[in-house]
Amino acid sequence: MAIFLDGDSRLIVQGMTGSEGMKHTTLMLAAGSNIVGGVNPKKAGQTVAFPGVELPVFGTVAEAMAATGANVSVVFVPPAGTKGAVTEAVDAGMPLVVVITEGVPVHDTAAFFQDATNRGTTRIIGPNCPGIITPGVSNAGIIPASISGPGPIGLVSKSGTLTYQMMYELRDIGFSTAIGIGGDPIIGTTHIDALAAFEADPQTEGIVMIGEIGGDAEERAAAFIAEHVTKPVVGYVAGFTAPEGKTMGHAGAIVSGSSGTAQAKKEALEAVGVRVGKTPSETARLMREVLGR
Repeated sequence: MAIFLDGDSRLIVQGMTGSEGMKHTTLMLAAGSNIVGGVNPKKAGQTVAFPGVELPVFGTVAEAMAATGANVSVVFVPPAGTKGAVTEAVDAGMPLVVVITEGVPVHDTAAFFQDATNRGTTRIIGPNCPGIITPGVSNAGIIPASISGPGPIGLVSKSGTLTYQMMYELRDIGFSTAIGIGGDPIIGTTHIDALAAFEADPQTEGIVMIGEIGGDAEERAAAFIAEHVTKPVVGYVAGFTAPEGKTMGHAGAIVSGSSGTAQAKKEALEAVGVRVGKTPSETARLMREVLGR
């Protein structure tokens, strides 16, 4: 079992013929992902050779879906073209769209996310995220597949690098699915979406949730955990040393007064029974304790 990405996932890559698309398509294939084609209107009808397979290039997402039965799109399109690419996938009814691109204008994200919400047929992960991996089964994005294997831990994180670190710290136990949701002010899939899915997933026995300063996503997640999550959750909040009023890294990580601080998020999570580590390593240790490993 897994969440959002499993053995039935058939992937296309929007922007497959670009340098990043080529590189990561190769890595995703090596990780076992069932990639069935790419999309580039300028190269429609061509094929691209990868180790062990030649993949067709389609002119549109709709054509790719019709020809291959694709149900996941991974977007490696530059920021200026991301809105158009995601909107095209949403219009085609693609069930899952994983937007790796960083630097997407917030108003563009707002537009394609609202389009997806209105249609109700597409889940968006990202933008500005590392994607999603179900180890040993499928990888949609840029998470290195060699970090960790399959296991009982579900991971949801705002940070790409902290996703990788947590997977490494707990590599001997393994993960059902790890999902990097991105740290932009507007994102598709949220902590709450992932928590709900992990709660319903039989393989997932414990959940690691990584947040960061800014906004109130972690506080809202804490309220959701109190009402709906029965599985153990451990957390980490990045940004305890960030100065007030300064944007740090991710566009959504800005603190004003006591709102959005790491301490406030830590207290909200601990109030509902989530054990929160002061460092990623301590957070990993807490998960080991929870699982008795």
